[in-house]
Amino acid sequence: MEFDKDLQARQEARLLLRRAEEAQKQLAQFPQEKLDAIVKAVADAIYGAAAELADMAVRETGFGNVEDKVTKNRFASRTVWESIKDMKTVGVLKAPPGEKLWEIGVPVGVIAAIVPSTNPTSTVCYKAMIALKAGNAIVFSPHPKAIACTLRAAKIAAAAAEQAGAPIGSIGCLSIPSMDGCRELMQGQQTRLILATGGPAMVRAAYSSGKPAIGVGAGNGPAYIHHSADLGHALDCIVRSKTFDYGTVCASEQSIIVEKSMEEAVRREGAAKGLYFMNTQEAGALAKLLFKPNGTLNPQIVGKSALTLAQMAGFSVPGTTKVLVAREQEAGPTRPYSMEKLCPVLAFFVMDSEDAVLHKAVEVLTHEGSGHTFAIHAADEAVVRKFALQIPVSRFLVNTPAALGGIGATTGLFPALTLGCGAVGGSSSSNNISPLDLINIRRVAWDKGETPAPDADLVELLTQKILQRLR
Repeated sequence: MEFDKDLQARQEARLLLRRAEEAQKQLAQFPQEKLDAIVKAVADAIYGAAAELADMAVRETGFGNVEDKVTKNRFASRTVWESIKDMKTVGVLKAPPGEKLWEIGVPVGVIAAIVPSTNPTSTVCYKAMIALKAGNAIVFSPHPKAIACTLRAAKIAAAAAEQAGAPIGSIGCLSIPSMDGCRELMQGQQTRLILATGGPAMVRAAYSSGKPAIGVGAGNGPAYIHHSADLGHALDCIVRSKTFDYGTVCASEQSIIVEKSMEEAVRREGAAKGLYFMNTQEAGALAKLLFKPNGTLNPQIVGKSALTLAQMAGFSVPGTTKVLVAREQEAGPTRPYSMEKLCPVLAFFVMDSEDAVLHKAVEVLTHEGSGHTFAIHAADEAVVRKFALQIPVSRFLVNTPAALGGIGATTGLFPALTLGCGAVGGSSSSNNISPLDLINIRRVAWDKGETPAPDADLVELLTQKILQRLR
């Protein structure tokens, strides 16, 4: 019975949280060196299982492709480890000589982590590593469409962590797909923080749980190709990004915006690189597949190749097609191409001027994607500065594939699979989330020995105000 399943899921969540709480009490006592050894063991284990987990994820979800998911798993293990291995997260972080102030890193406690179906195994590795690095225990809630591969990744990570000295329960994972179980996990007494990566409804649930949460908003990043750009390189970046795991990375481009003077060259060069510019009928046929009548993304199109999408929509394209492109001019709920599409499909906006491009980019992001990611291809630093000062995003990427640049694979950003969108995007952080987002800072402050004399006029003013209130 469904009722019994929900009860079992809630009980499982409670049990995992209790185990995690006991484990975290021990982790909180571990020195940095011991935590680092545990994290490295997790990284090595997932790196070694990268191909197995990638294959499981594609077979179970039907999203993306094995080759790129292998790359994601290796990125989430080896690349993340290289970025955090020398990071100080617990104990005394700062104690500057001569200053009477110390900063001490303190774990937040037990973390509840929501795992998306688009990145089900790499997310487990990344979140487990940044949690353990900061002395926290973590319990995962898989997406129902990715339960087996997520559970497998969590078990591999947990076994490696325990072998390296982590207490049992440091890494847990729900095995029963149930919203009741997920809610129990997020609202549990032991939960101190929620790391929410998933759809808008799940992120809203995390923020409304009554617990501190780090959630991420939708990605819907435009890519502006400026007339000063190396056009060939720009298009290579966009194609590489949009085809990576068939468009399932939320930082990937969702539209190309150009000035009218660039339209013909972009169409010509783009066609040579695998962009297929759909006619009105083809774009209309595909548009009907992208979203459900209620406005949510159709999961049947997520992570599918351009050739498969064209076939599903009932039209044929050259075998060399890598990305489908639809001409668009407006943004809004009735314009499916102006929204996030987790597949190799792009909108193509053609504007009359640079200022019109800026206005359109802001319009697109205001509709969906505020705070997330924007990409620009330009050699002119003045235009980069102009747009960077006005575009409402947390990641402003220059001359790089957005999917890879946004997660820090091709840029200097912290390597991460949880990308904060800041207040403008409804997120509590604008960071690429790292272990430093999963600790509290305890500040130890001494008296400076410089007690200032009270200002007589200020004291008199405050006294009068207090007397007025008492009357």
